[in-house]
Formats: sequence, C-alpha cells, structure tokens
Amino acid sequence: MSERDYVTLERRDGVAVVRLDRPKVNALSVKLLRELEVVLQQLAADPPGAVVVWGGDKVFAAGADIHELDSDVGRVEAPGAFRSTLDALAGLQRLTIAAVNGVALGGGCELALACDLRIAASDARFGQPEILLGIIPGGGATQRLARAVGAARAKELILTGRQIGAGEALEIGLVQRVVEPAAVLDTALELAGRIAAGPLLAQSFAKRAIDEGLDGPISAGLDLEQQLFEQVLASEDARIGLRSFIENGPGKVSFSGR
Repeated sequence: MSERDYVTLERRDGVAVVRLDRPKVNALSVKLLRELEVVLQQLAADPPGAVVVWGGDKVFAAGADIHELDSDVGRVEAPGAFRSTLDALAGLQRLTIAAVNGVALGGGCELALACDLRIAASDARFGQPEILLGIIPGGGATQRLARAVGAARAKELILTGRQIGAGEALEIGLVQRVVEPAAVLDTALELAGRIAAGPLLAQSFAKRAIDEGLDGPISAGLDLEQQLFEQVLASEDARIGLRSFIENGPGKVSFSGR
C-alpha cells in the first residue's frame, strides 16, 4: 500500500467529520488505526460540538485487515491498536455518531459500537464474523455489543458470526435510526449540528454519568450523577438556561459551553 492518509478530519460549524478512506473496504489496518488515534487525540485536545465518523457512501468498514492479522507484526500490534484507538473514541467527551453505509463487520462493527449513536443506511449490514475465522472479537464487541443489545443477543451474534440487516439492528437497539443510503451522512450531520448547538458542558456530564455509571453498581452511578448535577448547577450554562426559561420560556436560549 502507498503512504497515503487513510483518515481525514474536517470541521464543519462545530461538528467534526472523521472520514475513513482506505480502498476498497476500509479494512482496519494498524496504520489506519494509528492515524485514527492521532485524529482522536486532536479532538480530545480541542473538542468540537459533536463528532461524526463516516466511511464513505459505499462501506463503513469491513473489519480488520485479515492479511495483516495473519502476520507476525499484525498479531503483535493489532490487538493493542484496536484497544487504544477505540477506547479513545469511546472516551471523547462529546457525542459521537457512526454514519454507516454498506457494511460494518468485525472491527468495523466495533468501531461503530465505540460511538455513542449509530445511524444506518436501510441496506447496511452488521455483524461479528470473527468466530468463522477461529478467533473472537478483539475491538470491544464482547463488552460493547453486550451492553448495547444484551448478553444473550450478543452471544448469539458473536458465537454464530451471523450478519444482520439494518431493520433487525434497529429492532434490537444496535442502531438508533435507519434512513435511505443517500441520507445517512446528512442525517448524522443534522443531528450532530443540533447537539453541537446545545449545552456542551451538560452533555459531557450526562455522557460521563451514563458511561461510568454502567461500569459499576447503581449506587455508585447515582453518586456520580449527584456529583455532576451539583457541578453543572454552578455552571454558566445552567445560569443562562434557568434564567432564560424563567424569563422567556423553553427553547429560546444560546449556551456558552461553560
């Protein structure tokens, strides 16, 4: 392969669009994952209002680079690259949306699962087919898929390697919205734009409370929620939002993000 970049970053009115572009199927090589991790580090250092991850209008990502996984270098480097990159994506303090055209299989499905929301084309397909290769998912599916759709459904999908269409993905909660293929990116950008115009501090606190709360007992999650609620009540956005509601009613406020 050439030394071309496989990941690009574009900022559009408060929304960051992260584009995968590795012909032909956006196979997730170590090089692509490392490039993506660098982009995510940039977004963590200078957060946008929201993030959209898109693989183009043909395919989101067909999975790991199988030829690379079958090499000594891939066996050593790929597991860590998947872990650090997808953890960085999941850990962004802003809302992240996977805009899925075509297939999101294996590592591609795990990439989508590392985002907060998934918008899928009506003809998109999802799956974790690693078991058919004699391996297991290595980019988080045993944990993130189980949290998204429940343990039993995750086991069925992972242990059979079965692929599912967008309709079933919506039914089981793997995706949140299904639209026509040509509308996937625009739909994701419209939602991201609305989120980016909102109270970013409160959004980041809410995301943190949900994500960290799911990792422990409900009592610990409720303690965290109370702590963050107290912090956000002291914020400039809370003062602006509460005063605007009292004086002007709902839906007529512009937040500062502080």
